[in-house]
Amino acid sequence: MAYSIRRALTLTERSDLSAYSDVLAHILFHRGLITMQSAEQFIAPAYDTGTHDPFLLKDAEKSAERIIRAIQRNEKIVIYSDYDADGIPGAALFNDFLKRIGYANYIIYIPHRHNEGFGVHIEAVEKLAAEGVRLLITIDCGITDVKPIARAKELGIDVIVTDHHEPPAELPPAFAIIDHRQADCLYPDKNLCGSGVAYKLIQAVLKKNRFGLKEGIEKWLLDLVGIATMSDMVPLTGENRIFAHYGLAVLRKSPRKGLMQLFHKLKMSQRHLTEDDIAFMITPRINAASRMGVPMDAFRLLAADTDTDAYRYAEHLDAINNERKGIVASLVKEVKKTVRERHGTSIPNVIVLGNPLWRPSLLGLAANSCAEEFNRPVFLWGRAGDNVIKGSCRSEGTSSVVQLMRAVPTGMFFQFGGHHHSGGFEVTDEQIHFLEQRLNEAAGKVENEKRQEGGASGKDAEDNMIDAELSIDAVDSALHEDVNKLAPFGVGNPKTLFLFRNVSPSAVRKFGKTRDHMELVFKKSNGDKISAISFFGATSDWAKVAKADKPLDLIASIEKSMYRNKAELRLRVVEVIF
Repeated sequence: MAYSIRRALTLTERSDLSAYSDVLAHILFHRGLITMQSAEQFIAPAYDTGTHDPFLLKDAEKSAERIIRAIQRNEKIVIYSDYDADGIPGAALFNDFLKRIGYANYIIYIPHRHNEGFGVHIEAVEKLAAEGVRLLITIDCGITDVKPIARAKELGIDVIVTDHHEPPAELPPAFAIIDHRQADCLYPDKNLCGSGVAYKLIQAVLKKNRFGLKEGIEKWLLDLVGIATMSDMVPLTGENRIFAHYGLAVLRKSPRKGLMQLFHKLKMSQRHLTEDDIAFMITPRINAASRMGVPMDAFRLLAADTDTDAYRYAEHLDAINNERKGIVASLVKEVKKTVRERHGTSIPNVIVLGNPLWRPSLLGLAANSCAEEFNRPVFLWGRAGDNVIKGSCRSEGTSSVVQLMRAVPTGMFFQFGGHHHSGGFEVTDEQIHFLEQRLNEAAGKVENEKRQEGGASGKDAEDNMIDAELSIDAVDSALHEDVNKLAPFGVGNPKTLFLFRNVSPSAVRKFGKTRDHMELVFKKSNGDKISAISFFGATSDWAKVAKADKPLDLIASIEKSMYRNKAELRLRVVEVIF
């Protein structure tokens, strides 16, 4: 892959960021933060000025009033959430809120991923109505569920939809819909995750009636909002940066028993948690509950009131996540092998593959790995417990899977939804044989429209930009402290990349139980050593030829590891070039 190094700043550009070091000023400028004011707002995000009025969300005030009325009348409420690491923290969020105000007439409902599937279901609605539910609040789902919500209305249940997925042409007949992606919603930030929208609704309720809660107490719920925001691949800019930043701050001192047990189990330093800890350690274990069994188990971890429950669910989620990793590894290997055997070097613009024996709940992980491997949108399908063909799709980064699915002729999908990078779909038995052809036709149509509009195609050059070229001697605590001011990193705010040209490692070694990982050790001129780590890099092309004292060009980010509570400054390998 070709990389380009960002240009140096002019004297005028540098002077506008005079309070910062050369490296930090350079990075800030090239991220569009060209003034002291914009840079300071990004480096030190402020909750009070950085979050928006929840009543700017369409239907937020109406929804808040309905929730308050339900509480005052002691109506039975159901919190109906999605089963992933966005929806489940949102369910825990409302659970905490209702418990804090002393309200007990509510239940949490999270559909079984394999047996029920995504979204609101008619069978569930009818069951809940029979149990006396009069208000149903969705978290991270509902925007496409026209028929189930119509049925809820028939049965006397008011439905408040809170969602962040792309709204379809026909909206459900809900009492209220809070989704900032609606065309007529004036909310200034269109990138909140599902739990972020749910948190805004709680903010709206508390602006109307605090139910005796102290001002600002809701900020203690930001650990859950932070987990969801950092899990759901939404841009970590704007209000999401506030949620991620303060979410980490709360997580580092959260008394939540389930999380504390999980941190202990995984030997994580709670005081030094990072966004990587959430994405690579916490998120997979929350998602494992739905992929491998019962999603309520992840909710029970987040809502655990006793040490016994916290320990039990932390152990359980870790165990099923380990089981999930083995199954997914085999699935990914099978998918990639099939793609190569079927297509050789002529891989289509959209990869579509399926097997009735594949478990739909695991296909998103496999699709993501294949999208990265083949640099194509990937659609994988299997057969769910209800005998329906269901699948997951992932973008390679530039294509919108929702746009692709919308460009397919009507009737191909029984239903579909999602956002730019990921989605889900259901296909009838009759149509599944035409899915690959129709999606590739849709890709051609979308590409032609981009050209006509003068849009760029292919991988965005921004993804291949190196922030600066440095020497190994420049890697120190001061550099890390500067770079870390831009954290948390993620979509929309990628980690800084540095080029170390013509450097020779003093040692090269594999490590880990199965020797899957690589370490390059470099010596600084003062004798100090700096390691460059590549997890699961032992099978990469460069690992096969890397040797001690052999010069190479290294592209890496800088990080501080706190493994086993021991601080270690190191580099994280992105690419090695000979």
